[in-house]
Amino acid sequence: MQLIKNSPMHHVTSEPRNQIQFYCLDQLVEPDSFVRIIDFFVDSIDLKSFGFKHVTLKSEGRPPIHPAQLLKLYIYGYRYGVRSSRKLEREARLNIEARWLLGEIVPSNKTIANFRKDNAEQFRAIFRKFVFLLKELDLIEGKTIAIDSFKVRAQNSLKNNYNQGKIDRHLDYIDTRIREYENALDQSDSEEEKAELAEKLKIQKVRKSKYEGLESQLKATGKEQISTTDRDAQSVVLYRHITQVGYNVQASVDAKNYSQPVGASVGDRHTNN
Repeated sequence: MQLIKNSPMHHVTSEPRNQIQFYCLDQLVEPDSFVRIIDFFVDSIDLKSFGFKHVTLKSEGRPPIHPAQLLKLYIYGYRYGVRSSRKLEREARLNIEARWLLGEIVPSNKTIANFRKDNAEQFRAIFRKFVFLLKELDLIEGKTIAIDSFKVRAQNSLKNNYNQGKIDRHLDYIDTRIREYENALDQSDSEEEKAELAEKLKIQKVRKSKYEGLESQLKATGKEQISTTDRDAQSVVLYRHITQVGYNVQASVDAKNYSQPVGASVGDRHTNN
């Protein structure tokens, strides 16, 4: 009897990294991938009718990324729980499905963040329409079983966010300074000193006018806060009880596909004074 020795086992071998390969990006994305639904949805709607900026181009200047591409990336991020602009930029650069969705465009994290900030109201309307499409395709039942939220920092700094208490403190301080300068003017005999005090008094009155204007705006909006740089942003507690100006974004999960976020509202905010 002749014994046949088994050939030694080998590990699965990898392809050489420097080997040139030819492939089609579309073949790397499954036919039933959710990114194909996102692509179909965004391409089928008129973004201009929703008020998105840069849909039409001017004849001069550097061409921007089409808002449809950035909207696709944001919907992709909501679907897969990728929320920060820096992580979305990384997805656009490295993830096969995200690369397919954007056609290999890689927007910067600043471009991604500014797109969300500049189109907050448009996002709300788009997500309502997106949920309707998913229901039509029988991908969701339309019964919400969970709502989660996350906070996003805005461009507006905390010093440019005001509530009535903050405005009152500024006005009280300014009124005190105005009284001091007026008393000093009455007691001064030096023309040079009077001119200097008059200039300081003028500056304080301009500042008072500014805060009185903010107070009027605050009362007109009927809100508890007003932000001068990003009008939609509000004061929120981001982490470890640290207050910053930003948004409280709401994301929902449908009963039919438990892990699938089907909508979000970037306009809804919680106020923390």
